[in-house]
Amino acid sequence: MDPAVDDGCDSPLCRPIYSVVGLPDVTIDDLASFRPAAPSLTGEPEGFGVVGMPANVVAAASEQLIPGTLLGWDVTVRFRPAGFVFEYGDGSTQRTASGGASWAQLGQAQFTPTSTSHVYRERGTYPVNVTVQYSAAVDFGTGWRPVPGFVSSTTGGYDVRVVEVRTALVERTCLENPGGPGC
Repeated sequence: MDPAVDDGCDSPLCRPIYSVVGLPDVTIDDLASFRPAAPSLTGEPEGFGVVGMPANVVAAASEQLIPGTLLGWDVTVRFRPAGFVFEYGDGSTQRTASGGASWAQLGQAQFTPTSTSHVYRERGTYPVNVTVQYSAAVDFGTGWRPVPGFVSSTTGGYDVRVVEVRTALVERTCLENPGGPGC
């Protein structure tokens, strides 16, 4: 006999002994209490740039698993970097799929363009920041369920001082003539 069918039986043996509960649908707003760590941000040359030459900016972010309680359920939330938005401090922004890499990691010479480099047009100090857009998924203990949308995490506090470089032909080096032009 199916315990879910009411046939008029009042015996405790006739009552349903279980209930089926579906997993809740999760939105990106439901993940407000789960925050991925802020990305790191650095550059080459570190904190320095030259007008008209690429300054390489590199961000690092990785997959994060965060356990907790969501909508009354014990869950693990997974955040994976899905995009990086660089703001170079001069009004320029760029969206990339990765956080970039150092010139050495890319096997490139200094001051060559990279997917995350930027060329400044004027001298000055520019506050650079990056926002990482994370995709999210939730595991209720039954496997990963993707959550539509993105969670963003921003880091800043990285200033690039951009200088202008001028060359001049001189008779001797600064070691030979410490009082010479540019020494």
